[in-house]
Amino acid sequence: MEAQTDLQTYLEQGKQALAQGQGREAAIAYAHAAQMEPINPLVHLGLAEANLALGSYGVVTMACRKVQELESSGPVYDLAQALLDLLDRRYPQALQRTETAIKDDPGNAYAHALRGYLLRVTGQDYDAGLARSRASRLSFGGTFENCFPQVEPVYASGYSARPTAFTPSTQSPKAEQELAAQQREQIPAWERPNGMQRRAIRTRFWLSQNPRIATYILISLNVAAYLVLAFLSKDLFAIGTGPLVTMGAQVGALIENGEYWRIFTAMFLHVGILHIAMNMLSLFFIGPTVELLYGKWRYLLIYLVTGIVAGVASEFTIPNMVVVVGASGAISGIFGALGAFFLVNRRALGPAGNAMIGQWVFWLMLNIVFTFSSSNIDWQGHLGGLVAGLILGIVLLPPLRSRTRHI
Repeated sequence: MEAQTDLQTYLEQGKQALAQGQGREAAIAYAHAAQMEPINPLVHLGLAEANLALGSYGVVTMACRKVQELESSGPVYDLAQALLDLLDRRYPQALQRTETAIKDDPGNAYAHALRGYLLRVTGQDYDAGLARSRASRLSFGGTFENCFPQVEPVYASGYSARPTAFTPSTQSPKAEQELAAQQREQIPAWERPNGMQRRAIRTRFWLSQNPRIATYILISLNVAAYLVLAFLSKDLFAIGTGPLVTMGAQVGALIENGEYWRIFTAMFLHVGILHIAMNMLSLFFIGPTVELLYGKWRYLLIYLVTGIVAGVASEFTIPNMVVVVGASGAISGIFGALGAFFLVNRRALGPAGNAMIGQWVFWLMLNIVFTFSSSNIDWQGHLGGLVAGLILGIVLLPPLRSRTRHI
């Protein structure tokens, strides 16, 4: 059991080193793993990936052949064949093999990075950007820099005359514009994106290049609401009850009169500078991780739904005339979703998973102590948001499969 744990540790170290573009460190980690279990196909695939980053293509070929001796099918076999096709510059075949591997193992960050590289090489820059963004999210921010050979892009038939980024153009700007127009005309009309499609493509590409944008938007909304409250209160550090109620604070008596929308608006309001500073600082540190793990739309859904659940929990447990505001319930919700991710994927994350769960439990205990140490904190809302976050975190969990299934 101890040997298996050590092997898994080396495999995890190799994966992390590749995600950071450290080919030499990855090769060392996989070499240690090879000494422990020389017949493990994952070890030899890791050696192939690391040596591809180092430019040792002969070693890549031997390692991939060894993988195929040990593994007759599956995502590991397909990735080894994809690397062999890449070395032979059979990029379409390599891309097809990589996509097959991803279907069987969608949580493999390296496979998504390889797909992004092959898409870029074949001139599919937009899809390449999405694939790189996916790889970064699965590897917790990895860039896979310098993991693949530097080659000139290959374009589809009919576009061979198009200037590439590697070939300086000697034409005038006007001639280049005319050439681009002629090439656009070669594309069948039904394949040309219309104005709406182009805007949608640009929007999706921009979102993929800004993986923390949802968190920043939420912080901006909370800060903007606080500035309006400060203006109405004429005090930057403490907000009066009147402006809070006017802006949509949660008050049981008003909700019973039909103003149910206050359960939603209250999560964007705060009573003072320290209140919003603590909440936004927590959101700044926790939010981006959950956003990267779950994706923007799942993350926003978790934030809003858990915030509403926290408000409902407060409504049924707090006296009618008490004013309830704050993003704490929603933040507890995304914290719960983070814990759900670690708990469900603890085996796939290896030894690092246990450390992450330990840290999550530590901060949970610290938050519980802090919550119950003050009578002004809505512990009912915190608890409701946390439980809702744990449940939603499991329901909305994105797929992640371990690459260490042979250990």
